[in-house]
Amino acid sequence: MQVACHCSSEYPSDSRGVHMTGIVAKRFEGIKPSPSMAAKARVDALRVSGHTIVDFTLGEPDFSTPKHIVEAAIKGLAQGQTKYTSSLGTPALRSAIIGKLKRENNLTYGMNQIVVGCGAKHLIYNAFSVSLEPGDEVIIPAPYWVSYPDIVSINGGVPVMIACTPESNFKLLAQQLEAAITDKTRWVVLNSPNNPSGAVYSKEELLDLARVLRQYKNVWILTDEIYEHFIYGAARHHCIASLAPDLAQRTLVVNGMSKAFAMTGWRIGYAAGPEPLIQAINLLITQSTTCPSSISQFAAVQALNGSQLCVKEAALQYAERRDLIVNLLNAVSGVECLIPDGAFYVFPSIAGLLGKKAPDGTVLENDVDVMNYLLDAGGVATIDGTSYGAPGHLRLSFATSLDLIQDGCSRIKKAALLLS
Repeated sequence: MQVACHCSSEYPSDSRGVHMTGIVAKRFEGIKPSPSMAAKARVDALRVSGHTIVDFTLGEPDFSTPKHIVEAAIKGLAQGQTKYTSSLGTPALRSAIIGKLKRENNLTYGMNQIVVGCGAKHLIYNAFSVSLEPGDEVIIPAPYWVSYPDIVSINGGVPVMIACTPESNFKLLAQQLEAAITDKTRWVVLNSPNNPSGAVYSKEELLDLARVLRQYKNVWILTDEIYEHFIYGAARHHCIASLAPDLAQRTLVVNGMSKAFAMTGWRIGYAAGPEPLIQAINLLITQSTTCPSSISQFAAVQALNGSQLCVKEAALQYAERRDLIVNLLNAVSGVECLIPDGAFYVFPSIAGLLGKKAPDGTVLENDVDVMNYLLDAGGVATIDGTSYGAPGHLRLSFATSLDLIQDGCSRIKKAALLLS
């Protein structure tokens, strides 16, 4: 997953025969492709060549978009809801988002404090784009969603990663946060439930972080809550902007339709925050994507205002899958898997496999080697923890069937037994 070298052979000539070497801005030199998308491409290529692969890589619900949401889209098409919309999003959808945030998160916003984008990633990118000056720092707890650091870097910022250990359940501690803040800190990113670890911050943990952030008036908070509906056991989802209302004026709450409603391809995300920031994001959208899909927005209104039974049913199925995959992975020698409180990922340590030899004599020196070994020897696709800022781990998505979880973990166990 390295960026292609900047040699002339890597770049095509344009129609005038002029080589494009040097056309790409230097700020892109360190940007990596999304590991999950790269893994999917490799899985697709192996499948095309005839291999049977159990794929644990993509963070995408395996459920179809619920019928009542699809029917709303069809209705919208029949009604001619096929034109440009406001770059902020349709009034109907922004109103539905306001209602959702009040009802589920105890957050109150006005219409001009909501912006709809082409997915949550789009809005995170735009938020950093409109707010970061060169050299501004963004604190990112690790393990982290792979795109945060690169989005910061593309926009001239400096990602500051803080290692969060299994001992703290992969969560940022207040003392770590305080030690990392400098006069250059612009943002702190909080992702709960977390991708890749499934960590969920408790009310008390968020209040501890809020006490630190309260002291630094120039530091903003981006809270990514895309997995909020997938919480298990005694864990509960909390938003720092609700727990600490005085921080709401420098907090951007980001969410979307992709995970909870199995609407990944519909590309609808939303953000809520202070009006000046929202309007700046809106201005950027007017000069880039113009607006999200009108039909997707029409369907999203039904998703937020209609029955939420589909979300609850999905959460119950994910809970069952979580329990199965954790138990099966912990039965593999050399693998230790914590029980995640949320999202649909497990993030097991594979430290017990490092240093072992594959049947062909290859030594598994790191998590990337283990990832490649499991794919080649077991036909199981995972993603290395290094890509998430936590070497020595693998990320597996359990947004797949119980049968595939059983099959995939059986393959992992057999591949592990071949090591010496």
